[in-house]
Amino acid sequence: MEFSTHSTASLHQVKTAALAVGVFAEGVLTPAADLIDRASNGALRTVVKTEFRARPGTTLVLRSLPGVAAQRVVLVGLGKQEEYSARVHSNAEQAFAAYCVSAQLTEGASTLASIPIEGSTIRARTRLAAVAAGHATYHYDASLGKPDRDARPKLKKIVHCIERSDATQAQAGLREGNAIANGMELARTLGNMPGNLCTPTYLGETAKKLERAYKSVKVQVMDRKQIEALGMGSFLSVARGSQEAPRFIVLRHSAKPAKKPAKEADGPVVLVGKGITFDSGGISIKPAATMDEMKFDMCGAASVLGTFRALAELELPMDVVGLIPSCENMPSGTANKPGDVVTSMSGQTIEILNTDAEGRLILCDALTYAERFKPSAVVDIATLTGACVVALGNVNSGLFSKDDALADALLKAGRESLDTAWRMPLDDAYQEQLKSNFADMANIGGPPAGAVTAACFLSRFAKAYRWAHLDIAGTAWRGGKEKGSTGRPVPMLMQFLLNQL
Repeated sequence: MEFSTHSTASLHQVKTAALAVGVFAEGVLTPAADLIDRASNGALRTVVKTEFRARPGTTLVLRSLPGVAAQRVVLVGLGKQEEYSARVHSNAEQAFAAYCVSAQLTEGASTLASIPIEGSTIRARTRLAAVAAGHATYHYDASLGKPDRDARPKLKKIVHCIERSDATQAQAGLREGNAIANGMELARTLGNMPGNLCTPTYLGETAKKLERAYKSVKVQVMDRKQIEALGMGSFLSVARGSQEAPRFIVLRHSAKPAKKPAKEADGPVVLVGKGITFDSGGISIKPAATMDEMKFDMCGAASVLGTFRALAELELPMDVVGLIPSCENMPSGTANKPGDVVTSMSGQTIEILNTDAEGRLILCDALTYAERFKPSAVVDIATLTGACVVALGNVNSGLFSKDDALADALLKAGRESLDTAWRMPLDDAYQEQLKSNFADMANIGGPPAGAVTAACFLSRFAKAYRWAHLDIAGTAWRGGKEKGSTGRPVPMLMQFLLNQL
């Protein structure tokens, strides 16, 4: 998507296929809408009074208004003025972009970012606008035998009309938002691909493509023998049930100019993504209904790859490491069995009481590997537990951390990016549920507080650094009629990184 800015001073003279102007409930016009109304001799206000209630996200198209150069003026509902927020703004921008897509337009212009929001900058609003446009224009056809090229969105450019004095900050926000949208596009497509195509090998190849596309990214893809040499017994125990070869993917994004860490706080941020490309549950096999959705169990890995695409596109001057342990979890004669004991890279032993609690078994070894980077912070991202979906639904990701500053930074990034999380408990008392008679720990703690005990398990391998865990089982994809990957939490992760600068 291409974005540019234009002054709001001469809106009625902007030549475009569609011009979006916001309207509040009860006929309250935004300054841009008022300007168009005056240019058209009151045509807009008349329509607003009789035909448009301005519910949030609704649109009404007016064609060939007198005195207005735009072919269409698209009225976008903003709801009550006193309730206007960044969320409403984002939905309004997405509604306008979606209209342009449905009308098969190639370009449009929007005035919505010029509407002030308390506590929000023009840079933040245009960033959200670009991400919203990415949502509206996303289209998946990677596994279609004969893709319908006419179904692909034709929208290629949106001009944002803002005050001339805001142009520099607006352009910065659009650039950031476009990069985030591109990262989300990669994450969504990887998540949506079927498990027989998006294998651990394919994820490794995708990482290598990023290395070829961006000079700031370096990638190492390790095979089974290299993983064995690292002593990742827990990770490999999950992989051995499948014929698909495991991969351990290490990505590095280096700052320019390169900097040498003066202290621990200057170390890289490490992002660890769960990459189970299909999760049958193993011997503790899942029910058949909706098992197809377990292709989404690598959305943590996809979000790391998407974040790397975005930060490399922006050439952020910071060091970031991505770690992706990837394999399938399948039932076979070589698969983990309930009661098996495996040895992790850290030397800690794990009794596997349920083979469907496999994500933590691959993540724990990656968390141990992260120590060698002497990180300033480590964030792991995983579609880890159904219990988190029960607790938080599809709105908030679960956030677990004992580091208040790190947790607050991630929560703040989530609010700013509209990719929100909710902080969950991580009390030591929950660790009691992981006791085992036959190993240092069990891999599950029973039904009570399942998302919490999963995080407690991971915390045992993350004591050497500041650490946070994001359980995205409820937010990484949608089921039912809207089945598909969401691209979350790429926006939160990118906002978190941007806020470090």
